[in-house]
Amino acid sequence: MTLPVPDYITAIEPYVTGKPIEALEREYGIRDSIKLASNENPLGPSPKAVQALQNALQEIHRYPDGAGWRLTHRLAEHLGVAPEGIVLGNGSDEIIAMLARMCLQPGDEVILPRPSFLMYEICVRCAGSRPVFVDLKGLGMDLAEMGRRITRRTRLVFICNPNNPTGAMTPRKDFEAFMDDLPDGVVAAVDEAYFEFVRSPDYPDSIAQVKAGRPVVTLRTFSKAYGLAGLRIGYGVTTPEIAALLHRVRQPFNANLMAQIGACAALEDSEFLESTRRITHEGLDYLYGALDEIGVRYSPTQANFFLIDVGRDAGEVFEALLRKGVIVRSMAAYGYPTHIRVNAGKPRENERFIQALKAVLE
Repeated sequence: MTLPVPDYITAIEPYVTGKPIEALEREYGIRDSIKLASNENPLGPSPKAVQALQNALQEIHRYPDGAGWRLTHRLAEHLGVAPEGIVLGNGSDEIIAMLARMCLQPGDEVILPRPSFLMYEICVRCAGSRPVFVDLKGLGMDLAEMGRRITRRTRLVFICNPNNPTGAMTPRKDFEAFMDDLPDGVVAAVDEAYFEFVRSPDYPDSIAQVKAGRPVVTLRTFSKAYGLAGLRIGYGVTTPEIAALLHRVRQPFNANLMAQIGACAALEDSEFLESTRRITHEGLDYLYGALDEIGVRYSPTQANFFLIDVGRDAGEVFEALLRKGVIVRSMAAYGYPTHIRVNAGKPRENERFIQALKAVLE
């Protein structure tokens, strides 16, 4: 059967998600598995969000507020920005897709770090545009080279900070220098999905660029630090002018009722957010120390995940860990054939991972 599908669509490699726990246990006949592959919150969801969702269950026959008034105003107050500059999304992934629909035509160019979040490339290719890849410098983005690669055809630049999958952070000085030189007509999309976990005082303030009227869209999510990954709720912070254009390509009711309610409640749960940061940072420090003891190399992170060099085929280690009921992520597809990516979990999960890794490597 022949379908009228453009070549640039059929050439896209589908995004591969992490293996769900239920799939692993079904396929391998294993029980009591742990998942440290998708950078999820080990504490689960915000308790305040859960309570708010339970209270709202009788309302799910209603359409959500298409404008997301309550959540956008709550976010605007939380961030000190105009509510007209907030755009909600079905995860921050959807904001990426909106940016591609808003900015791109076939033949346009987009500057992408490599490796980074794969949805940037997928959304760019969906628009028939050309991704221009700039390799990382070490594990971090080479913003100077990304700036040099901008041409008259460039419409978008994606900056992932901290970068996924490496966990490296772009420092303030480099970011501000890049923004100072950004040409007119180019939008900078700054993906800050993991900014809540950053420990460095040198983290740049992308929202300050928004407040200064620069063509910046800061992408954030409730999936990680707030534990609402299953609700799929993210947001973009930008100028009212750019937000108005994004709303033109946004699907109606894209942020569902329960997602909006859960996100509003989670924003009020500062105690849960601090607990998440604490257990994440303690977990990372434990994992660093345990890996030092067994002589396995790793890359320190500013996110809630990090790269581990297992010194052999990452796919084989990934499969061996699966058989021990431990789900991690192989980085072979990202250009790191001997690395796995692991997010910090609860203490028991971190200890089990180390025990399983030692057994596999021995």
